[in-house]
Amino acid sequence: MAHRQRTPASTDAPGERADKTCASCGRRIQWRAKWAHNWDAVKYCSAACRTHGVNKTDLRLEETILTLLDARAQDATICPSDAARAIGGEAWRDLMEPARRAARRMVARGELQITQGGSVVDPSTTKGPIRLRRPR
Repeated sequence: MAHRQRTPASTDAPGERADKTCASCGRRIQWRAKWAHNWDAVKYCSAACRTHGVNKTDLRLEETILTLLDARAQDATICPSDAARAIGGEAWRDLMEPARRAARRMVARGELQITQGGSVVDPSTTKGPIRLRRPR
């Protein structure tokens, strides 16, 4: 039996798909053909993010990031490790990835910008040390 290709629907056009960010990690969700029929319902980029979700620690990190930025000058930046240290104490290193995830979610909502070397970068693809600042 010959393979039948799915006829693309009018909503499958790349220009008509709205960009989405993962509700858990804040990274950009790449559209997949298997999601064509329920794209509006997709909230997470992976099964791991669906399992993790957003917990109380993640929300505390977001609050701490805003508190730290409020305590500094309008054009100042902070490192995600500052928020991790404020919450985690001796185990702050375990909170580094959750702090970066919190920052990416905040960027998706327009509350923050992530920079490297003073330039705003894409939070979905950035690797290495980052700084967080208010939008300018």
